[in-house]
Amino acid sequence: MKEIVLDTETTGLSVENGHRIVEIGCIELDNQILTSNRFHCYLNPQRKVSKAAFKVHGYSDEFLSDKKKFSEIADDFIKFISDKKLIIHNAQFDLSHLNNEFKLLGKKPIPKDQVIDTLDIAREKFPGSQISLDALCKRFRIDNSKRKLHTALVDCELLSKVYVNLIDQKEPKLNFSEKKDQVENNENTIVSFCKKIIQPSTNELEKHQNFLKKSLKKNYF
Repeated sequence: MKEIVLDTETTGLSVENGHRIVEIGCIELDNQILTSNRFHCYLNPQRKVSKAAFKVHGYSDEFLSDKKKFSEIADDFIKFISDKKLIIHNAQFDLSHLNNEFKLLGKKPIPKDQVIDTLDIAREKFPGSQISLDALCKRFRIDNSKRKLHTALVDCELLSKVYVNLIDQKEPKLNFSEKKDQVENNENTIVSFCKKIIQPSTNELEKHQNFLKKSLKKNYF
């Protein structure tokens, strides 16, 4: 099952006030495992970035002035996300801006049933707790030190790890430096998780086949 972790950065909070998208980041998951398939672009929003938004992502009007417009990347973006579930944190925000861009181009909006909102999952799983992306990284002991500013690809990478932890599709990465009695006496100990499948190499498969042939010959002939 392929899914797309998606994040956007914008000129400001509200579509109603004419704010536009300045960055789109997407990374693909195949059965909750990161692939090398990505979509990323900076965009010329054709308007000024608000002071508040600049403090969040750091993209200036000058930096964005020579970037492509949304209309120039729309078809490639649609092709990339087509027929895949979209994993978004606080999906209402990103969807409102993306669907506004599609509306301006006369294109169909992204339907809500294509989206999994990790904010909703976190709210249900940890009622009353902080559920921002940073707070969830802290809860699952995910290193978010690269997140100096909010940038789409970095946020996607962090969200992919948060998502895997939220849906419990994970294997433990144990911290062996932690004392055994500390682990046993602390029921709230949080262990960082990741999901990773290691495929055997061609050489390893050949050695395995040879081993099986020798074993069968020895035991039955």
